[in-house]
Amino acid sequence: MRRINFIFLFLFSSIIFGHIPFNKGINLTDWFQASNAKQIHFKKYTKKDFENIKSLGCDVIRLPINLHSMVIDNVEYDLEPLFLSFLDSALNWAEELNINLILDNHSFNPFENTNPNIENVLIPIWKNMAEHCKNRSGLVYYEILNEPHGIDDALWNSIQQNTISEIRKIDSTHTIIVGPAGWNNYHNLKYMPIYSDTNLIYTFHFYDPFIFTHQGATWTTPSMAELKNIPFPYDASRMPTLPTSLKGSWIEDEFNYYSTIGTIHQIKGLIDIAVDFKTKRNVDIFCGEFGVYIPNSENEDRVLWYDEVVNYFEEKGIPWTSWDYQGGFGLFNKNSNELFDNDLNVSLLASLGFNIPKQSEYKLLPDSTGLEIYSDFISQYIDNTSFLNNATLDFYSEAAIEGNYCIYWADALQFGNISFNFKPNKDFSRLVEDNYYLSMWIKGNSPDIKFDIRFIDTKTNDPEDHPWRIRSTVTNNEISFDNQWHKLNIPLKNFTEHGSWDNNTWFNPIGKFDWSAVDLLEIVAEYNDLTNTKLWFDKIEIIHPDLVNVDQNNLISNSFKLEQNYPNPFNPSTTIKYQISAVKMLYVTSQHVQLNVYNALGEKVTTLVNKRQKPGNYSILFDGSNLASGIYFYTLRIGNTIDIKKMILLR
Repeated sequence: MRRINFIFLFLFSSIIFGHIPFNKGINLTDWFQASNAKQIHFKKYTKKDFENIKSLGCDVIRLPINLHSMVIDNVEYDLEPLFLSFLDSALNWAEELNINLILDNHSFNPFENTNPNIENVLIPIWKNMAEHCKNRSGLVYYEILNEPHGIDDALWNSIQQNTISEIRKIDSTHTIIVGPAGWNNYHNLKYMPIYSDTNLIYTFHFYDPFIFTHQGATWTTPSMAELKNIPFPYDASRMPTLPTSLKGSWIEDEFNYYSTIGTIHQIKGLIDIAVDFKTKRNVDIFCGEFGVYIPNSENEDRVLWYDEVVNYFEEKGIPWTSWDYQGGFGLFNKNSNELFDNDLNVSLLASLGFNIPKQSEYKLLPDSTGLEIYSDFISQYIDNTSFLNNATLDFYSEAAIEGNYCIYWADALQFGNISFNFKPNKDFSRLVEDNYYLSMWIKGNSPDIKFDIRFIDTKTNDPEDHPWRIRSTVTNNEISFDNQWHKLNIPLKNFTEHGSWDNNTWFNPIGKFDWSAVDLLEIVAEYNDLTNTKLWFDKIEIIHPDLVNVDQNNLISNSFKLEQNYPNPFNPSTTIKYQISAVKMLYVTSQHVQLNVYNALGEKVTTLVNKRQKPGNYSILFDGSNLASGIYFYTLRIGNTIDIKKMILLR
């Protein structure tokens, strides 16, 4: 389908792409676009995904970030440390793999106009970002704001200039990406000033003809959900009937003129507007977004559109990042699990000029080993589909029994839930037969707590089938809710069928739950509101029966010994020693160890150890040279056991 010889294209691209050191890539969406840092599903993507993207032939990733929500406060706009730790991982992966990474400020709501006072946010937040990233490699780019709209061009251009100037006071090295108002529309490029900064790339987005690229979209006004099967290019014999809901709208106007706007000649002419800007201004330009929404478009038409657009971009020397990798405009087959080895849309990859990895048919096979669901992070291939129902839900609470984070859930109203969606579905039938357990640590603040833990299977196309539930009810009889951590182990065999809620109708259980097609694991406030209730969950996993510590005494309290520091009192340093003994629990060769130091007010001063360690003798030097005289405490926690000792610093 590609009409440019690969060798010629390689040579041609190296010449025409000017000063921009990247050619083609993708937007990695729905990752850092969370409402706050604690809602980021960090393991949604890993370094392996960056490697996969590079293997396609991509040399750039545009990373949309809901940047204005990644702050501690709305005064200084200091960036949330948790967000920065996640961002640093992405930056590290990109630099290790030599992939360009665009940090796209995607603080964007299509239903709200850009605030004319947005400069009050952009400047401090970009100063903080520049301060954090200024020593990073040249692979990193700053994109000031995605798709400003409903704001005067002159005002936006002034705000953008002021933001550039403030960034340059901190970082004079990294390239900044700037775009026009009007949703980064190519028509608005002409209104942009000639910025004095020469280390800029100008961007635009391309989604024309809109009624083709966005048919089925629900976020437009009016909604285009009912619009489907618009062909590309225009073909009178294939044109659908315009839905009644769209008559009298601007969409009807585009529909009526589609014979003119839905042509290959027309889209090339529109791209030429950006090309003309590039030529007359003698500036670098790239297309940050373009694509066709999958649900209501025909794949052959979609592929042809990409082929024409990408070929013309490359002919005119315009680098690009398509929208998006996974998701509604993505690289994967419609309604698939979006697995890299199984579900890539091969014809689409060809139209984009990407390398095509070998694909195989996905087969759901029974799991034969355990599964980690949450440990510091929700595991990859599991989506957070929780129903908050007024609850507070934090996947990065620092009150963990093991590791750095645990889940905190508070004040849920009835039917609120923590929901883990297995993607793809899981076949636990063999694990049930082999007597595997669902295991987790739980802490709660009230003896009256009662909730369900349940699995939900997959609804099939059978009209008599429903998403059946199987559950275990947790009360103070199973574990103590005494503000202490307790281990809960439930054999999968002990879950009981509950029924199904489907299409606003309750169906009583009839023995139809299918362990071979599990879609969800949920923790749910099934019985009543959990007002004033606080719950913590950690280390949620499905484990082999030999790994279940049924007898809590196996985690013996004398499995470690914490010694008094020496010297004590001390100035300025002292040595803390401890010994870890072997634990009786089968297969455990190491344990997670935390050694923390606190001041007399109970404030953490430092963490000396936070990792898994094998049995043995350990010695840690604590340097208190930056501390004031006084009483300090050091705590050693291993598993569910903690010891504490006092030490004195004298100046």
